[in-house]
Order: sequence, then structure tokens, then C-alpha cells
Amino acid sequence: MANFRTEKDSLGEYQVPQDAWYGIQTARAIDNFPISGRRPDADFIRAHVLIKLAAARANCQPGWLPAEKRDAIVAACERILQGEYLDQFVVDRFQAGAGTSHNMNTNEVVANLANVALGSEKGAYRPVNPNDDVNMGQSTNDTIPTAIRLACLAKLPRLVDAAENMAIEFERLAEREKDTVKSGRTHLQDAVPTTLGIEFAAYAWTLRRAAANLASCREKLGEIGLGGSAAGTALNTSPGYPEKVAAELAKLTGEPIKSSQLAAQMQSMLDLQDLSARIRGLALELTRIANDLRLLASGPRTGLGEITLPAVQPGSSIMPGKVNPVMFEMLNQVCFQVLGQDHAVALMTQAGQLELNVMMPAMGSALFDAMDWLTNAMNAATEKNLKGIVVNRERCAFFIHQSVGLATLLNTQIGYMQAAEIAKESEKSGRPVKDIVVEKGLMQADSFDALVLAAAHGIGSGGGGG
Repeated sequence: MANFRTEKDSLGEYQVPQDAWYGIQTARAIDNFPISGRRPDADFIRAHVLIKLAAARANCQPGWLPAEKRDAIVAACERILQGEYLDQFVVDRFQAGAGTSHNMNTNEVVANLANVALGSEKGAYRPVNPNDDVNMGQSTNDTIPTAIRLACLAKLPRLVDAAENMAIEFERLAEREKDTVKSGRTHLQDAVPTTLGIEFAAYAWTLRRAAANLASCREKLGEIGLGGSAAGTALNTSPGYPEKVAAELAKLTGEPIKSSQLAAQMQSMLDLQDLSARIRGLALELTRIANDLRLLASGPRTGLGEITLPAVQPGSSIMPGKVNPVMFEMLNQVCFQVLGQDHAVALMTQAGQLELNVMMPAMGSALFDAMDWLTNAMNAATEKNLKGIVVNRERCAFFIHQSVGLATLLNTQIGYMQAAEIAKESEKSGRPVKDIVVEKGLMQADSFDALVLAAAHGIGSGGGGG
């Protein structure tokens, strides 16, 4: 077959596409796992290749990996890290437990690139062998969990930045609208005055706290078990390999990588579950904030309509002129998907048995999706909608003066009982509290407005009414 080459492994012969840089074990995996149609995450590919590069350097010592092979492996890895041959990483995200197929995909691509550079040919695996040389001192069981952690470390700054950028925009809005008085609402009922500035500032603070929670995962994610080999015993590893390879990865990534408890880091995924839980926390807060913005923008005439979100597309195929809060609807949907990914991670965290958690391929995929989706969704919502919010100040003023809750401000002015009577009258007649107070000569209109503004800022007025 002219378009194929025949390779052999421990199970026998198999056909591999002639132009493929991967080999027989990858070809078997393509046929075995036609599941999702999704190839590996790009940051995960890069992380796994970084491990192969770091391992080659750490293994280059007397009696282990010769310098010629090291240099060929390193050069092959560097080409992949520069963006070449990424289309050769083809194993479905749902594959055999632990990720052996992906590990061999990487080993085969690196070995073939190295061998061709040394004058050999694809599929010959001489002088560089995918198992003996590229995978020297390694196992799927320690490289895959390490690659997942490295990929999460690569994604983490982007996720944190997206949350921080959204917080910055809310802070800008908070400063701009610091004196925009509006009706507070508790239990979805009218409450005492607040300002849009206070509402937006609270969103910013919450997002910054969630971002800080995520950023604090960095140190634990840098604790790796590379060098544990198959069962955490460091079997078949070169002298000092766990520390040497961790140091190489720290230099390559700029992350706080250090060798940790070798057996535990392939059994326990607690650090990844902790990251997932913090992503979930951010998603829960974003869901609440997105829902608030959709409520504030509802209407525009028959809802609250206190803010207007920028129109980014027509809102209906049948209702002319309709505009929907689509960016925050999208954010809601992404958050709900992220919550599902977190649940999957939790189930897979506890599904590990004895020396290994074999659920790592799907666990990594769930984390990668959650981080990428949330990053992209926050960036899109911030750029397309948050930055263009228009505040309808007249609408805010209308609602605040329709609220019977304003009677609460009179407690310190005229006493609770008299304030309650005014509240009852306002409720019965539908007239604003302000009009009743002014009519009864209890306070001048401008004094009442000043009282409302002060109350919205949490400033007590003391003294009597004018």
C-alpha cells in the first residue's frame, strides 16, 4: 500500500499513514477511540513536549542518554514548541485510562523527527527509540499528570486576567455611577436606597477575590511527581532524575516547579480538584452577576430598564427591533457548563485506585475546557457588553421615588411611627413618599433629595426635618 508504511509493536504489525510523523501505537489509538472527535488541548500538547525536552536534558549523563540523542530529541521538541507538527497529535481526548496513547503519540512524533534529522527515516526508530530514549525514565503514569498540571499553570494567568479585566471595568463603572441613586432590592422587593456605583463596586470586589483564589493555586500545581515512573518508586530513572527534571521544567516554564511526593502525585488529584473548585466558585459568582445585569437591563419599558446593554445582534427572528442581553446569556450558559465539568472532575478525583488515577485524560480535558471557556466568555462579555453599558439615570430616579422603602429614611427625622403612617399613605395612594413629606411640611424637597443621596452612600443625617 503506497500511502502506508508497516510498523510493528508488541501486538504485531499495523498500517500507519506514510506521511504521518506519529507511529503504530498512535494509529491503533485513532482506530480504537473515535469518541469525541476532539484532539488534545494545545497547552497540554506543549506541556507534554516540554516534559520530553526536560527529560532528555536530565537524562544526558554517563550510562544513560548520549548527547547526540539528547540534542536530536531537544531539537525535535523545540520545533513542536514553535508550532510545527501540532496536527500530528491526534488521539481523542477520551482514550484508555491514564493516557498511554497520548504519551506514545508524543514519543513517536519526537522520535521520528529526531531520526529523520539524524539521517534515518520515519518508522525505523533508529537511532532514537520512542520508548527507550524519548520516554527514558518516564511512564504515562507520571508524565500525564505532570502535563495536566503544567497545562493548567499555562492557562491560569489568562483566566485570572479575564476576571481582573472584568473587575477593572466594573470599578470604572462604579466610579462613574457613584452618585447614581437607585432603589435597592432585597427579596426582589423594594428596599432602601443604594447607588449603581455601590452595586458595581461589589461586583468588582467579588471578582477580584475569586481571581486571587485562583492565583493561589499556582504553588500547589507546581508540585509534580515526574520521576515516579510507573508506581511512584522511581524505577528505571537516572541518578537524581526527579530533582533534575523538575529544575529543567522550572527553567523552561518560569513556574515554581519542584519535585514532590512521587507516589502521591499520581494517586491523588487533590490539587486539580482544588483548582476546579475555585473555578466553580468564579462561575457561581459570574452566574449571579450575569443574572443581575440581565434583570437590570430587562424591559426596556416593561422591566427594570435601569441599564442598557449594547446591542450586538438582532434579538428575534419575528419581533422587529427586539434586542436581547445575549452576551450575558452566553456567559450564563458557559458557567453552567463549567459547573458540569467541575462535577466530572470531582467524580474522577475519587475514582483513582491504589497506585494510579486512570481518569486523568478526561479530568484534564474537563479542566482545560472549563478554564478556556470561562476565559473566553468573560473576555467577550467584558469587551462586547460591559464596556458599553449605558445607565438610564432617569429610570433609576423614577424607581427610587416610587419606592415606599424611602419612608425608612424618615425614622431618624420624624420617628418610626410617623414614618410608618407616611409609608401606609404612600402605599394606599400610590403617591411618592417625597410628595407626601413635602405636602405635610415635614421636609423641603431639596432636603429630602439630599437625605436620599446621603442614605444611598450610607451616611446618617441626624437632626430634624426642615
